[in-house]
Amino acid sequence: MTQHTPLERLHRAIPGIRAQLARLWAILPDARLVGGAVRDLLCGRAVADIDLATPCAPDVVMARLKAAGVKVVPTGLAHGTVTAVLDGRPFEITTLRRDEETDGRHATVAWTHDWREDAARRDFTINAMSCDSAGVVHDYFGGKADLAAGRVRFVGAARTRIAEDALRILRFFRFQARYGHGAPDAEAMAAVTALADMIDRLSVERVWSELRRILVGPHVVLTLGQMAGCGVLVHVLPPPWDIGRLERLLACGAPDEAVLRLAALLEGDVQTVARHLRLSRADGTALAQARAAPVPRPGLDGAAIARLLADDVPRDLLWRAWLAQAETLGAPDLTWDALRRVLAQTPRPVFPLGGHDLLAAGCVPGASMGQVLLQVRQWWLAGGCTASHAACVAHMRSLLPAGPEAAGGGSG
Repeated sequence: MTQHTPLERLHRAIPGIRAQLARLWAILPDARLVGGAVRDLLCGRAVADIDLATPCAPDVVMARLKAAGVKVVPTGLAHGTVTAVLDGRPFEITTLRRDEETDGRHATVAWTHDWREDAARRDFTINAMSCDSAGVVHDYFGGKADLAAGRVRFVGAARTRIAEDALRILRFFRFQARYGHGAPDAEAMAAVTALADMIDRLSVERVWSELRRILVGPHVVLTLGQMAGCGVLVHVLPPPWDIGRLERLLACGAPDEAVLRLAALLEGDVQTVARHLRLSRADGTALAQARAAPVPRPGLDGAAIARLLADDVPRDLLWRAWLAQAETLGAPDLTWDALRRVLAQTPRPVFPLGGHDLLAAGCVPGASMGQVLLQVRQWWLAGGCTASHAACVAHMRSLLPAGPEAAGGGSG
């Protein structure tokens, strides 16, 4: 069987990438692929981002790219990163660095020409490899062997790496879930346990970004259990939690939606967690609606389904059904599947009446207009949301007082 180098695998996987990299290497011949691209190419996974590193200073990188007619964006000059854009594809190019000073959240960096020094500041051995233009993988800390063995191991001393950036605690669990096999590295677990309270110093936006990835990643139940067991999860999410309910949700076959899984995991007031994590308005609303009422259940007829859809968007109803199935059954079930299929396929009914209809009937604007509309809507809902506009107008007229002034509340 032919063994392909990581570079050859990349050329085969992404159309056009060979010519684009060749162009970049003609401009920056000492540059190398780094980080996740090398890791994932070595283990045969799809590559998301293609990042490079170079000994050249950022201003030199920008000047060379511009002179060669390549679009370049100064995306992170303070950290030595620029983005080259070729045929619409972005390539982040970062100057080799060493940390001058760190505070557990931010680092002050200086440029270096030493590839090993740059690799030494990375988090895990599997992320510290680089690949040059000849396809040679440079591995200073045993990342290739760790990747093959399913070991997620910090570069150097685990406590030192975490002290540089506490977010690495959460990254450890995310990478362990995705690349690890068997028990987590003992030194790493001792370090994350001892330094768990450093998470409190991080911005909650960074914490939620990592937690979201953990929630939709593999082995999420095992991972959250490990985080809870070593005292990390309590610094991420206010307790209490119900990891068992999340496990039942996954057993039902629910989609890998981070907010849905968060809703299953949480106990108590979800609004408190939404505020704690500073969720976006969209995520906060989705979380609250997933735990709201009414909850659809198997056996509902068409009229009941229509009433539900008239008041709630399908996604919220589908998520509530998943959570209810997890709570009551915790296993796949055809009747729940059928319910969700109907919810997803049934068009949302739209109440056909509006304020302009009351005005056309002679109503004077006032508080009673809203009351009449509400009464007609309740009648429309009770009938399974099938009444036409004409039928709703007729029912509305039957509710109006004899005189239009009375209908609008009058002037007294």
